[in-house]
Amino acid sequence: MNNNQTIEKMRQMRMKAMAELHQNHLKSNQYQQVSTDDYLALLVDHEWENRQNQKIDRLTKAAKFRQKTSLEEVDYLSQRNLDKNMFIRLGTLDFITRKQNIIITGASGTGKSFLAQALGHQACSMGFKTAYETTARLMKRLKLAKADGTYLLQLNKLLKCPLLIMDDFGLQALDQHARETLMDIIDDRYNKSSTIIASQIPVSAWYDIIGEGTIADAILDRIVNSSHRIKLEGESLRKGVLKQEN
Repeated sequence: MNNNQTIEKMRQMRMKAMAELHQNHLKSNQYQQVSTDDYLALLVDHEWENRQNQKIDRLTKAAKFRQKTSLEEVDYLSQRNLDKNMFIRLGTLDFITRKQNIIITGASGTGKSFLAQALGHQACSMGFKTAYETTARLMKRLKLAKADGTYLLQLNKLLKCPLLIMDDFGLQALDQHARETLMDIIDDRYNKSSTIIASQIPVSAWYDIIGEGTIADAILDRIVNSSHRIKLEGESLRKGVLKQEN
């Protein structure tokens, strides 16, 4: 048996991790210490783990997160009004399989974006395609898409993401284009995929921000009634960072 040819065939079949591990074992003669079945399982597991890590990296890069966050870094200070048990349950991502939504509200700096992106990173690590967008940027891009004829294509791309994160929702009132676009997004995803919305504005004020009663009613009915709600309180976490730096 020509081991060099075997290794090259592995590489040509894009089993690079398996080829590298096999080559290392040949050099050290470690493969002689295990059975054929165990050695094959070892090679396959190594290749599988490598491909899973590559997939996670691709999903994370494609999501375009603004921050690198994780569930392990979440601060459950009592003054934040963040229910630890509830958020841990959300971290299992059962809400994605159930096609449910999450609304996170609170003043500037209370950690809304952090929590949303922590769930987004977790989704990527579990193989869910995720898209992170600031609401204003998303609306601008879809407005351009309407002009160049790619609007439906862009909506379909969003629909293919089991999780969409819309950050900084409601910083400004929606115009007619933004209202119709938001309606299209929410209606497309209703009962099909999950959306996380993070906003400084309390949900009670969203009706006025959306404007035009009929559309506002339709959007809120689809997004609010099927959502988990997190209302953060307390001072800005950024103030604590600034105090430590000073």
